[in-house]
Amino acid sequence: MARLFWLSDMQWAAIAPHLPTNQPGARRVDDRRVISGIIHVLKTGCRWCDCPPEYGPPTTIYNRFNRWSRRRFWIRLLEALAASGAVTKSTAIDSTYVKAQRAAHGGKGGRNQAIGPSRGGQTTKLHALTDVVGRPFALTLTAGNAADITVAPALLARAERVKYLIADKGYDGDGLRSTIRQAGAVPVIPGRANRKRKVRLDARRYRDRHLVENAFCRLKDFRRVATRYDKLAANFLSAAALAAIVAFWI
Repeated sequence: MARLFWLSDMQWAAIAPHLPTNQPGARRVDDRRVISGIIHVLKTGCRWCDCPPEYGPPTTIYNRFNRWSRRRFWIRLLEALAASGAVTKSTAIDSTYVKAQRAAHGGKGGRNQAIGPSRGGQTTKLHALTDVVGRPFALTLTAGNAADITVAPALLARAERVKYLIADKGYDGDGLRSTIRQAGAVPVIPGRANRKRKVRLDARRYRDRHLVENAFCRLKDFRRVATRYDKLAANFLSAAALAAIVAFWI
């Protein structure tokens, strides 16, 4: 029998106050059991229909995940937990490629499902902001062929009280640097080799950029985040958000 995942009392205490209440319809199946089942699927990478019976009917597990994904509940849960704990004085931004498995294609909306060509084939890009200790607090998705620098302004708009923004050369651009400074932050971004006007870099602070790379590694310990199986971008983003909640915030 597969090793089961179960939310601890401490983990459940952090989540429970944020769960929807007074929902219409029949009485909900036990939330703790169902959410533990959802996390088990994300961690192991198994199909929803192969979820162990200890968590209840697989259709109940999937329907709960899918229905709350449509409502953006998992994203709001991440934001709520991060709002009370994230320290964003020094914030890092980066992205990672996620291979889109064959089953991920064919979702309604076509190209709107954040899958696109890259050197690694058909991929999705997961973009993240992390706080001073490397905890992701804002996530978004694009197709694999999207440039990081074009996504950065919208993602940065979701951050508050940032004093230093750490990023790699992919984010080097005068326009983005100006946007960062207008927001009251200092860009800690190395210049490209072909840059005509050299920029100063806080090398000591730039060493902390490894924290966002570490965060992606921990998120990809969840197999349904390391490989995309979901047809819908909303469901895959929800999976990444729930993985971040379990790995960093509870």
